[in-house]
Amino acid sequence: MEFLFFEGVWATFGAIIDDRMVNELHAVAQELGGKPVLGRSLRTATDLQAAIREGFPPTVVDEVMHAAGLTLAEVAASLDLSVRSLQRRRGQGRLARHESDRLYRLARIIALAKNYIGDDEAATRWLKRPNRALGGKTPLELMDTEIGARAVENVLGRIAYGGVS
Repeated sequence: MEFLFFEGVWATFGAIIDDRMVNELHAVAQELGGKPVLGRSLRTATDLQAAIREGFPPTVVDEVMHAAGLTLAEVAASLDLSVRSLQRRRGQGRLARHESDRLYRLARIIALAKNYIGDDEAATRWLKRPNRALGGKTPLELMDTEIGARAVENVLGRIAYGGVS
């Protein structure tokens, strides 16, 4: 068994990965509004998967907008939806599965940006500014695809671990 020194404690590699996943899940759940908005606790990846499949309540859109200081147009673009479609969805019972999945992806990147950059306002500014490491695009512009979101996550990882971005 391999032991690693992490945050001042000796732990197994698997324990470190599990802790990071739990912390990330908790941070994303907060960006989505937590149990009061989602109507359920998100303690595991299985809980999150079930919530996405069921479709998030439309109030989650407002929570993400408020948490990250985004406009409806910015959220709609990052979800690859028109503003009108998103407004219509907000008036219906639940978001579609693919919309919930995209909203999770956006909330995850917002949570990572806040965590790695360390300041909510600075993270919001970073999400909205063109970034040379992203080909001159803003991180929000790239959120409409999984590949774009991974590129943004990669840049955030470089920021977190001292790389140039």
